[in-house]
Amino acid sequence: MDHSERTVISFPFFRPNVYLLRQTVKHISDAALAAMAWMAAEWLWFEPQRSYMDLTLWTVCACAVSSMFRLTSPLYRLVGIRDVIRIGFGTITLMGLSLALKFLPWGLGSSHQVPNVAIMASLLTGMAWTALRVGRRSYCEARNEGLTAAFRTASPAHRTLLVGAGAAGSLVAQELRLHPELGYRIKGFIDDSPEKQGAHIDGIPVLGRSPEIGSVVAKYGITCAVLAMPTAPGQTIRALNEEFQRLKVKVRTVPGIFNLLGARTWKPDLQEISIEDVLRREPVHLDQGAMSEAVDGKVVLITGAGGSIGGELARQMAELRPKLLVLLGRGENSLWQIQRELMDAFPAQPFTLQLMDIRNRAGLREVFERHRPDIVLHAAAHKHVPFLEAHPHEAVDNNIFGTFNVMEAARDFGSLKVVNISTDKAVNPTNVLGASKRIAEGIVLHMAGQAGPGAMFSSVRFGNVLGSRGSVVPIFKEQIERGGPLTVTHPAMVRYFMTIPEASQLVIQAGLFGDTSRVYVLDMGKPVRIVDLALDMARLSGLTPGRDIKIEFIGLRPGEKIEEELFMEGERSQTRVHPKLMEVLPHRIPPDRLEAVLDAFRAAMTLPYEARQPELVRLLKELVPTYRPSPLGVGRYGGHVKDRRTGPRPFDHEECRHRVA
Repeated sequence: MDHSERTVISFPFFRPNVYLLRQTVKHISDAALAAMAWMAAEWLWFEPQRSYMDLTLWTVCACAVSSMFRLTSPLYRLVGIRDVIRIGFGTITLMGLSLALKFLPWGLGSSHQVPNVAIMASLLTGMAWTALRVGRRSYCEARNEGLTAAFRTASPAHRTLLVGAGAAGSLVAQELRLHPELGYRIKGFIDDSPEKQGAHIDGIPVLGRSPEIGSVVAKYGITCAVLAMPTAPGQTIRALNEEFQRLKVKVRTVPGIFNLLGARTWKPDLQEISIEDVLRREPVHLDQGAMSEAVDGKVVLITGAGGSIGGELARQMAELRPKLLVLLGRGENSLWQIQRELMDAFPAQPFTLQLMDIRNRAGLREVFERHRPDIVLHAAAHKHVPFLEAHPHEAVDNNIFGTFNVMEAARDFGSLKVVNISTDKAVNPTNVLGASKRIAEGIVLHMAGQAGPGAMFSSVRFGNVLGSRGSVVPIFKEQIERGGPLTVTHPAMVRYFMTIPEASQLVIQAGLFGDTSRVYVLDMGKPVRIVDLALDMARLSGLTPGRDIKIEFIGLRPGEKIEEELFMEGERSQTRVHPKLMEVLPHRIPPDRLEAVLDAFRAAMTLPYEARQPELVRLLKELVPTYRPSPLGVGRYGGHVKDRRTGPRPFDHEECRHRVA
């Protein structure tokens, strides 16, 4: 047996008995409190009748109401406001039954005082039930406070300031109190809301607003701050982080909610502040019910399912519970990894793995014929700019002909919704990647005109995604771990960034509810200077740029642009699909011209290397008139990559002090 597997011995006859015993004790407690409430009402406010029959009937009635509202189901040590509200409804129900006795010829007993006793007993019963539960929670919290005090004496705790006194801050406070072993001693909240100033939340004072952080830290000796604001924008997170770093205060944060969809719930897990937090934007709001309904009973096929985008699309689609997920990719290790994730997180979701290259037309059509996917999300592509400058034939083979194979199979086998993942590099491209993806957009539009009635073929264009394989953020992390230097290609280099979950959510939204023959562009927000990204990541790691770690400018790589664009001139327009999705007016490629150039591409792929590279570039320029080959890559050097990078340049504070707002 694998030693990593744990052997769990369970006693199926024991757990239910424990549960039943606990419920029995709770019901007996509620019955006893109801009986005492009746006796108190009868003896204190009304003439004693000493009718045991009335007492018994009242107790049974109270227990029935308790069971009806499931008042014993919560854990009393975690009782909350919703549980108290349910007790209130139960009390109102008892009072309603008591009032009904006044209008019935027969009653709970023979005395005319019985309805009045019942009304008063209802109030006392509700108060007693509430007191029992609140008392239990107070006792547990007091006990935890005692444990906290013991931990404080055993080891020093972080004097902690919670930034954000909303629901998230309250949850974080509860978690830290329940787990004193974590070593956080909460001193108070910081919150900018005027109505919370001077207030206490869960017994914890609100000490001031964000401009007063410096004085609060000095007064209370704060050593740790928790940013409990899961919906705050990245600019706010960056400003707070910089302020606490200036004050030498350790910073923790909680996960943002923008990357959650479906069954995943937000949890107050403390974590190191990351570049994703600093670049965080407002969360994407999607119609979860409509999306689930749109994929109900459908077969969904995802190409490139082992990649960063494809894997996230698979996870989010699994949460929508389609009939079957078909995960197609050519990397066996990547598919194995996503298989493990889906089996752990979504054990009830049917899915199948297809080890297949989209360039294999026959094999791809076999997969489509066997599974007949209703929805196709095409994420498979070559994406590394310098590599494709050195190997343009691979971009043509994979990004152009691979996309053609996927779209053709989707058309021929009746797929209803097909989405192609494109890139901002397709706008006025200066590299082979952008030109090939622009042609791929044209292929999607071409197939949309040939698809059956009701079919929807579209492309979604967006910029860089944080954390994807080979992107700048993982590279910077590796360089920081090695002690530097952080390498930036150019001081003025800017890029649009979006998190993988956010991009995937909008791709799904466009795919399910968009129109056919459309190219959508995600709202990428404001562009970010790469040097600022490097500075932020260095500071988040506790390093001072220029002193603890160097930043070097190494020059543009083959095919790179200083600034990327999302739209060509006159392309941009709004769309009804989602506020963060814009529609562009696609530049269609005439069908006869597209087919002729594709035939020419096939012929060029058979040429010798020396002749093949220039011919491929010529054909790319013929189909994409706005393509201007990079002087550092293919193009003016006869198709051969030339590394024209300058030598490393030292970090310049003056050059990099300006920040993107």
